[in-house]
Amino acid sequence: MKRLWAPWRIDYILGEKPVGCILCDKPKEKRDTENLILQYGKHGFVMMNLYPYNNGHLMVCPYEHVNTLEDLSDEVLSGLMLMIKGTLAALRLAFSPEGTNVGLNLGKAGGAGIDDHVHFHVVPRWEGDTNFITVVGEHRVIPQNIDETYRLLKPHFN
Repeated sequence: MKRLWAPWRIDYILGEKPVGCILCDKPKEKRDTENLILQYGKHGFVMMNLYPYNNGHLMVCPYEHVNTLEDLSDEVLSGLMLMIKGTLAALRLAFSPEGTNVGLNLGKAGGAGIDDHVHFHVVPRWEGDTNFITVVGEHRVIPQNIDETYRLLKPHFN
C-alpha cells in the first residue's frame, strides 16, 4: 500500500466543526487574513477556498444567505458578476493562469459543499495541473502554501 502524507489535515479532522454558515460568519469576524478574505464589496465578498482544487481557488459570495440564484436580486447578481470580473483580473496579475474555471454548484446533488449559501468558484488553471496524482491517486497537489497565496493575491484586490 502506498501512502500520501498530509499531516496538516489532522487539525481539521479532529477539530471542532463550525456551527452555522461560514459564508455568513467569517466576514462579520473582521479577521480577514486569518479567514482568507481578500475583498468586500457592496453585495458580497471574495474569499480563498480553504480546501482548494488548485492554487488560487477563490469564492465570490453574496452576503445574503440564500441557496439559489433565483433568490438574489438582479442588482446583487450584477454586483457579484463585477466582483468575478475583478477576481479574474487579480488572478491574471498575480499568477498568469493559462485558463480559468468559473462556476457554482447548487445543492448537494450538484456538488455543493456548502449547499445553503450560494457562491461562485473561480479556479485558475494551467496546462498539466491535472496529472497522474489527481487521476490515479484522487488527490490534488497544491504547489504553494495558502498563506503565501493570500499574500500574493491581496495587493491585487485593493
